[in-house]
Amino acid sequence: MSLSKSLTFTAALVGLILNTAPAAILAQSSDIPELSGIWTNTSRTGLTRPRGVELVVSADEAQEIVANMSIAGISRDNIESGPAIDPDTGAPPAGAQDFGLRGYNLFWTDPGSTLARVRGEFRTSFIIDPPNGVIPRLDEPKYDLNRIQFGARYLTGVADASGPEAIPIAERCLIGFGNTAGPGMLSTLYNSSYQFVQTDDYVMIMVEMVHDARIIPLFENAEEARANRRPEKLQQWLGDSVGWYEDNTLIVETVNINPLQMGQSAVPISPDGRFIEKFSRYADDEIIYQFTVDDSNLYSQPWTAELSYYPLEGSIYEYACHEGNYSMPGILAGARRLEREQAAN
Repeated sequence: MSLSKSLTFTAALVGLILNTAPAAILAQSSDIPELSGIWTNTSRTGLTRPRGVELVVSADEAQEIVANMSIAGISRDNIESGPAIDPDTGAPPAGAQDFGLRGYNLFWTDPGSTLARVRGEFRTSFIIDPPNGVIPRLDEPKYDLNRIQFGARYLTGVADASGPEAIPIAERCLIGFGNTAGPGMLSTLYNSSYQFVQTDDYVMIMVEMVHDARIIPLFENAEEARANRRPEKLQQWLGDSVGWYEDNTLIVETVNINPLQMGQSAVPISPDGRFIEKFSRYADDEIIYQFTVDDSNLYSQPWTAELSYYPLEGSIYEYACHEGNYSMPGILAGARRLEREQAAN
């Protein structure tokens, strides 16, 4: 092979390698954190901290805290004693606690067995600022979120079933429950698994829970990102997110989230508020995730939560959300029958 042909071949080969280089190589060369992979944020830690408890506890203290936690509202004693249902007594009375009666079978839950670990520390809350671990809500909010309380969903025979709109959006399988997809991505009873995919132009976060997908366009800096917002009238599920890299960290800013989602979210903001999320690679097996909620209409100060993602062995599976497919017709049919019975009397 001649020298010129050899150089041409070498250049083509180098070009091919660069064009098909894995994200890890590209990330290292441009000081961008490598986030791609399958991860989990499963833990028994909650967003807020119980009163009188420190943020960081020892491994023994963490184990004791978890041992005394309830799952889905079922106490430890109730879990150990088994179902409280006698099949010969018929349906539970109206107003009975379905969770306590195993209406939600614990076999299907997987909330984790430890408190959240961040940088090797066991944490008792995700909130790190304010230092007390409590959401700094305003006593008199400046914006009405039109929040709907769905606590009665798990009481037998008393929930509103007048129509599909009366049922929570998570039960309608529109988005996942428990803020798994965020913004403000939290772990929940099960399926706290995520797949991160990075390209030059986008970061995609696919959440196993109801297979929500966040597709975040990337820009050179915050100014360019904010200049490329989607139209305000598009009030999307999960909001309008834009991202950029800064100091080896992916920063994502989200605004204009669907009001119906915010009315049922554990981490709501008003139309004037914003989320700022930060993803950084702390170690080969740990992504540090922070989100700050900035909304003076609802909170007395911006507040920040922090948790970690760890590698998940295996795959992301299809989340075949069946509540809307099977339960919804039964719920609505039962409501119509009840209306007919009441009209007949």
